[in-house]
Amino acid sequence: MAKVKVTLTKSVIGKPQTQRETVTALGLRKMHQTVEHEDTPQLRGQIAKVGHLVTVEEK
Repeated sequence: MAKVKVTLTKSVIGKPQTQRETVTALGLRKMHQTVEHEDTPQLRGQIAKVGHLVTVEEK
């Protein structure tokens, strides 16, 4: 299965609580932190919700 790298590029300060929780669920805690996940429909939904805060790199 394909993998994707997700990096937090913008701060969650001042963002709605649901977006903060989604970023945490992705495993991101600090700015410029990168995590690697399996590419699933559930992950794509999370990325779509906070797409303006993260960058995604196909691997």
